[in-house]
Amino acid sequence: MPILRAGDTSLHFVDRGQGPRVVVLLHAFPLHAGMWARQIATLSAHHRVIAPDARGFGESREVSEALTPAMIAADALALLGELGIDRAIVCGLSMGGYAALELYRQAPSLVQGLVLADTRAAAETTPEGRANREKLAREVLEKGIDWIAGEVTPKLVAPDASLQVVAEVRRLIGENTPQGLAAAQRGMALRADSRELLGQIACPTLVLVGSVDALTPPSEAESMASAIPQSRLVVLEGAGHLSNLEAPEAFDAALLRFIGELD
Repeated sequence: MPILRAGDTSLHFVDRGQGPRVVVLLHAFPLHAGMWARQIATLSAHHRVIAPDARGFGESREVSEALTPAMIAADALALLGELGIDRAIVCGLSMGGYAALELYRQAPSLVQGLVLADTRAAAETTPEGRANREKLAREVLEKGIDWIAGEVTPKLVAPDASLQVVAEVRRLIGENTPQGLAAAQRGMALRADSRELLGQIACPTLVLVGSVDALTPPSEAESMASAIPQSRLVVLEGAGHLSNLEAPEAFDAALLRFIGELD
């Protein structure tokens, strides 16, 4: 995968496939762009797929003190600018969903279609929520990657997730750095509230959620979908928070159908 200077950082990214549409995939915390491997293989047969590692994740090694979703979005826009891309379908899961909303806020004319998976629009509104993120940031710096993989993996997948999925999630987490994960936790605590933005989204939007997602449950997805004018909600049965890894065939089918119906 290439590394390209974008704005004030260098981003490692996948750039695969050709076709009339460009699909941008923004990854979840605490994974990296490798989480999209199955989707990249499926989509790149017909479309160009861009999947960056956010700064401090995967092979994008430059780290900020706090990595906000607005920064992830700005980095993605800078990367697309360097690649000469001015129109794309943007898909984000969890933290990537926060960034996808921010990308729409910053450049609505670029977004041909929006996919919000296992995410929410609200900010971190409570002092307790922000304090918990700071606590996790400090603990990952102190205790390391193996600790956080053990701590968060059970929350990211369904209770009956296969051993293969659990191992894949732990592997993806292990390929990051404590500094990058701490920065993302601090940045997510500072994220903007996007609930008012939902009603302003003018492009077709697909909202995806795992039926047993405990972190951003189906009720969150239903609330977002009801607020977005041109939206469709798809619930992926049996999947937890990382629905693209837990139900990849259903996730891909919903994504391909959505892309195929765009004008």
